[in-house]
Amino acid sequence: MQKKILLVCMMMLLGLSLLIAGCGGEGTSDQDAGAPAQKSDNVLVWGRGGDSVGLDPAIVTDGESAKVTINIFDTLVEYEPDSTAVRPALATDWSVSEDGTVWTFKLREGVKFHDGTDFNADAVVYNFERWMHKDHPLNNGECKYWAYMFNGYDEDSMVTSVEATGDYEVKITLKEPFAPFIQNLAMFSFGIASPAALEKYGEDFFKNPVGTGPFKFVEWIPDDKVVLEKNEEYWGEKAKVDKLVFRSIPDNSARFLELQAGTIDIMDGVNPDDVAAAKANENLEVVLRPSMNVGYLAMHMEKEPFDNVLVRRAINHAINKEAIIEAFFTGLAKPAKNPMPPSLWGYNDDIEPYEYDPAKAKALLAEAGYPNGFKTTLWAMPVPRPYMPQPQKIAEAIQADLAAVGIEAEIVSYEWGTYLEKAENGEHDMILLGWTGDNGDPDNFLYVLLDKDNAVVGSSANYAFYKSDEVHDLLIAAQKEMDQDKRAQLYKEAQEIIHRDAPWVPLDHSTPPLFMYKYVKGYVPHPTGVEKLNTVSVQ
Repeated sequence: MQKKILLVCMMMLLGLSLLIAGCGGEGTSDQDAGAPAQKSDNVLVWGRGGDSVGLDPAIVTDGESAKVTINIFDTLVEYEPDSTAVRPALATDWSVSEDGTVWTFKLREGVKFHDGTDFNADAVVYNFERWMHKDHPLNNGECKYWAYMFNGYDEDSMVTSVEATGDYEVKITLKEPFAPFIQNLAMFSFGIASPAALEKYGEDFFKNPVGTGPFKFVEWIPDDKVVLEKNEEYWGEKAKVDKLVFRSIPDNSARFLELQAGTIDIMDGVNPDDVAAAKANENLEVVLRPSMNVGYLAMHMEKEPFDNVLVRRAINHAINKEAIIEAFFTGLAKPAKNPMPPSLWGYNDDIEPYEYDPAKAKALLAEAGYPNGFKTTLWAMPVPRPYMPQPQKIAEAIQADLAAVGIEAEIVSYEWGTYLEKAENGEHDMILLGWTGDNGDPDNFLYVLLDKDNAVVGSSANYAFYKSDEVHDLLIAAQKEMDQDKRAQLYKEAQEIIHRDAPWVPLDHSTPPLFMYKYVKGYVPHPTGVEKLNTVSVQ
């Protein structure tokens, strides 16, 4: 009887393993435990560590949402496939007045939204009016990226008016010259949505997205997958795959196993320790995304004891960045000393980093009035990010470093969307987060993440709630200055002050790896961390 049971169990396990290897019709068996050498269908499946928070580009701020929405929506201008240089998209041409305050855009004709309605100047104006005005029923303070990138809503906004000056011409008037303007417009957040769909779905547009992009929305099963299909009427290069699927697989190791089994075609958020195994698999390829990011620990400066600069400097000295990078990045990151990456112009390399020195950390804590340390909380992300592939383990390493100088930090985590919402509300003490640059401009790091304008409870991107008038004046001056060399000097000065005030522990600048099958062709990883996938083929 036992032999029969054992035989049945073995047959069931064999059947299950075959089912996993062939699940979803993603590939045909070959070497490496059933990993496919080619695709049996024309579907690209992307495995990722977390789900999207929403699919309305105007109201999301996370990379997992951007990864999907950039394929559904087009912007007026877009980045080149391998850089942050700007090229035409829904706008075919543009010009700016001599004083730098009036921008005129010629729009692409004959473009349809996925719902069949026309893209035109009125649609562009509708979207801008939604983004700009906080009391718009489809904004209500939720179009956060607009406030981050254009200095606020309504009268605070750098944009004063947007007018349709023809069926396919739009004039945008600025309060004053604004150097990052055209770079900002290419960001995923400013994808042009169908006004008819926005009116139809209202607050539910985030789960019924309608744009003009190369892929159309099909379905979203939360915590499982988002399915898109090829837009046959796309104005640009039509997608080479029939469907694009983003699957949420939270555990890095489980995601890699699914890749090896052939149930996904490409994955990000990898364990660096798996890079060697991926390189050894003859069917796989390892691709490195260009580094334009920062991972950091922010200390809430409006809460004790983080309102004391000596405490913040002590924590900078207490954390062993080199050891963390060696343990959890396997050579695919460099220690950070500034809140922006060295790949950007305006980076201040003259700044001396806070060296790892526990004794100095203890002395600073004693000087600050905490000779025996203190208790606090350390928030850790629940999902892998490009700048922090193993956030929970990194949190544990930081927890141990802090304990060595007398700081007892309890690790706290939440579901990804809740984590971000609570962070924006300032509910944390210390929090692990990071940023991948959206546009290749230092403003996108320093102003968005550390200016007092963005330290607003409920919509904050400045999670340290750092409010320096000195830094603010420098960053606003840099926005108005059109000479890049002069802008760079202003940003270097701002970095010196930020380093002195120590609102963060800048941890790392990573070069995130992605794994994919060699049959995946045409994929070019973008520095911003998100890219259109219409050029990618799998057959």
